[in-house]
Amino acid sequence: MSETAPTAPEGASLHAPVARLLRPLVRLFVARGITFPALTNLLRELYVNVAEYDFALPGKEQTDSRVSLLTGIHRKEVRRLRGAGAPVSAVPVAVSRTSRIVARWLADPAFTDRAGRPSPLPRSAEGGAASFESLVAGVTRDLRPRAVLDEWLDRGFATIDPEGRIVLTESAYVPKGGGEPQLYYFGRNLHDHIAASVANIVGDTPPFLERAVHYDGLSEDLAKRLEARAREIAMEALQQANREAHAACETDPGGSHRWNFGLYVYAESVPPAASGDPA
Repeated sequence: MSETAPTAPEGASLHAPVARLLRPLVRLFVARGITFPALTNLLRELYVNVAEYDFALPGKEQTDSRVSLLTGIHRKEVRRLRGAGAPVSAVPVAVSRTSRIVARWLADPAFTDRAGRPSPLPRSAEGGAASFESLVAGVTRDLRPRAVLDEWLDRGFATIDPEGRIVLTESAYVPKGGGEPQLYYFGRNLHDHIAASVANIVGDTPPFLERAVHYDGLSEDLAKRLEARAREIAMEALQQANREAHAACETDPGGSHRWNFGLYVYAESVPPAASGDPA
């Protein structure tokens, strides 16, 4: 009589990579006071929501029993949590306004120099010449350019040079401080990166580009030099993509699709004992 080795539960192969993926998130949760019970409640709601909307059978109404079967959550809990609607990620007004103005300043040839860098802009100019006022007015007429400038100066997004021109600072590219803008991009960018990776795993053919260049066992000096150079390469790629997307949008009729092109650079010191599974 032959014995068959027990098969691993379905999904067991995901345990290790998911644990590694969640570790920095759990670090954030603990730092920001999101307790395990609070996270459990959130995950319960998400499980029900995903099963209800993403795993519905074509032409059939999703039932409490099927959602319970898919998620392992009791039917009473499923019944209580269903019907909330698919979550919608609304873009904060401040984020949308700032990102659109910055994107135009970085992409529109009228507001960049010959090397493609954002030009210092006078507050106003006559005859249609490029200025901070014309930059803002080209994106939104709901706000006075002076109000936008005051906000940007206060947040360090812009400075004023000795000639009185407005200069875009690097901090305008990356919101900081853990406020609403930074947390919005935290959720958006990580969602899109993970969504692309998941689509590549569950799809018949990998539909999205998702690649990384990585080296281990480096000296601290080389790791820092590679990080600095990677930042330069990444910014060049992002600026080029922004210029081409901005130009293409000028003639696009518009629709329901969105596109995101993201890059990240990461480096850390890994203890030898943990080299196989860095935190």
